Amino acid sequence: MSDAYIVCSNLSFTWPDDTPVLRDLSFSVPGGRTGLVAPNGAGKTTLLRLIAGELTPSAGSITVDGVLGYLPQNLPLTGELTVAEVLGIAPVLAALAAVESGDTDERHFTTIGADWDIEERTRAQLDRLGLGELPFDRRLHTLSGGQIVSLGLAAQLLRRPDVLLLDEPTNNLDLEARHQLYDVLTDWNGCLLLVSHDRALLDRTDRIAELHDGEIRYYGGSFTDYEQAVQAEQAVAEKNIRTAEQEVKREKRELQQARERAARRASNAQRNLGNAGLPKIFAGTMKRNAQQSAGRANETHGARLDAAKNRLDEAGRALREEQRIVLNLPDTEVPAGRTLFAAEHIRFRFGDRELFAGEGADLAIRGPERIALTGPNGAGKSTLLRIVHGDLTPDSGTVTRADGRIAYLSQRLDLLDPDRTVAENLAAAAPHLPAAQRMNLLARFLFRGSRAHLPVGVLSGGERLRATLACVLFAEPAPQLLLLDEPTNNLDLVSVGQLVGALESYQGAIVVVSHDERFLAEVRVSRRLRLADGRLLDDNATATPGPESPHW
Repeated sequence: MSDAYIVCSNLSFTWPDDTPVLRDLSFSVPGGRTGLVAPNGAGKTTLLRLIAGELTPSAGSITVDGVLGYLPQNLPLTGELTVAEVLGIAPVLAALAAVESGDTDERHFTTIGADWDIEERTRAQLDRLGLGELPFDRRLHTLSGGQIVSLGLAAQLLRRPDVLLLDEPTNNLDLEARHQLYDVLTDWNGCLLLVSHDRALLDRTDRIAELHDGEIRYYGGSFTDYEQAVQAEQAVAEKNIRTAEQEVKREKRELQQARERAARRASNAQRNLGNAGLPKIFAGTMKRNAQQSAGRANETHGARLDAAKNRLDEAGRALREEQRIVLNLPDTEVPAGRTLFAAEHIRFRFGDRELFAGEGADLAIRGPERIALTGPNGAGKSTLLRIVHGDLTPDSGTVTRADGRIAYLSQRLDLLDPDRTVAENLAAAAPHLPAAQRMNLLARFLFRGSRAHLPVGVLSGGERLRATLACVLFAEPAPQLLLLDEPTNNLDLVSVGQLVGALESYQGAIVVVSHDERFLAEVRVSRRLRLADGRLLDDNATATPGPESPHW
C-alpha cells in the first residue's frame, strides 16, 4: 500500500514464558479508517501495544509516520486525577488563570505557547463526545466507565495525532455515547487502526484488516463487505473441495484400473510366452519390458493421484472451521399466553437515587417474547434485571413470578465455579444427564477433547460464555426466562455469532440489556423497554403494560 502511516516488517513477538504471539508478520496501514479483526487471543491488542511502543518486538521493525495517539482497552488512570489532568491541559489552564489574574511571569507564557484557545477547543471536543458540561476539576472516580472512555478519546484527539490506535473504544459506552463516537471518528482525518467487536463501528471503516493464520489480509469496504467477501471465499473453497474430492476419487479409480490392466497383460504375456516356446532369455526380456511399462504407468497415475491429494489439501486449508452452535432446546418452550413475571407499581432506591419514580413501574413478561432493555449507563438496567431474577426486592409494589426457573447471566459471567472444569460444572448443573450425553453436549458448544477438562477460570470471555450457556440451558429444570446483561461485552466477533446461534434455538422468553443494535436485530427482539429519568417506558406502546388478568 502506498502512503503508509504504519509499516511493520518481519514482526515477531514472544512472551517471556516463550509463548509465541506473532511470527514474521509484515504489513502496512494507509490513511483512513482500518478495522483490525481476529478471534480473541490472536494478538490484536498485543499488536496495538507493539505499534504504540508499550511492548518491544522480539524481532522485526515498526515504523510510524507522524504523531501517534493510543487509547488502550483498559485505561491506566487513577481515580484522583482531574478531568483537566487526564486531558493534559491542567498546566496550560493554570498558566492562563495566572496571566488573567495579572501575573506576567515569563514561565506562564512559555507554558501557554499557542494554546490561548485551549479551553474553547477542549470544550468543543468534549461537547462532540457528550461531555461538554463536565467540569475540568472533577475527579475521575466520580465518572462512569463510559465517561472515562470518552474522556480518554478526547485526550488523544486534543493531541492532534496523525495516527490513532483504538482498542475496543465502545466498551462501556451506552447507545448515545456510541453514536457520538461514531460521528467523531467519521469526521476525523488521519490514519485510524481500530480493534473492536462493535459491528456498527466496523461498518464505518474504509477497509478491514484480518489477522488470520499469522498473516494480515485486507478487504476493501466495511465490515459487512468483509463478511460477504469471506462468505464468497468459503463458497468457492467448498466448491474447490468437492471438485478436488472427485478428482482424487477419479485418480484412485484410474490407478486401480491401470494396475488391473497391467496385471492382466502380465498374466496373458506369461501364458503366451509359454505357449510360443521362445528361448528363456528372450522371454525374460519381454517380461522385464512389460514390468517396466507397468511400473511407468503406475508411477504416472501415482503422481497424478498425489497431485490431486495436494490440491484437496490446499482447498481444505482455504475452508475455515465452522464455529457455529446449533442446539435443540424443546424443554424451554413457553406457551404464548403464560405470564412469567409481573410487577405493579414497583419502586427501588439505591443511594440518593430513586428508580421508577412517581407511581412506580409496571412490567409484565408473557410467553416467549424477546425484550430489549435499553437506556443510558447508570439508568438502572442491571438493577431491574436483578429485581426480575429475585436478587433484589423492590422497596414498594408487588412482584409475582411463575413457577419455573429464571436464569440470569450477569456481565461478569460468574455463575460457574472457576476452579472446576467445564465438564465438572456441567455435571453439577445437569446431574440428570448421563456422562456420555454431557460430553456430547459440550462438543456441540465447541468444547471437544481436552478443552472440556479445562478449569473455567482459565477460559477466554467467549469460552466462558459458551460454558455458562451450556450449564444454564441444560440445567434441570430448563429456564423459561433468560436474563442477559450486556452479553456481547468483551466477546470477539466469532463468539457473538456463537451466542446468536445458541439463542436461535431457545424457545423461552428473553430480556437482554445491550447497546449492540445489530445483535438485538439478530436475536429478533420483539419488544423494547427503555429506562430514562427513573421511568420505565415501553417503546412498543404508549405506556408500559400492567399485568392485567395474567395467565400463569
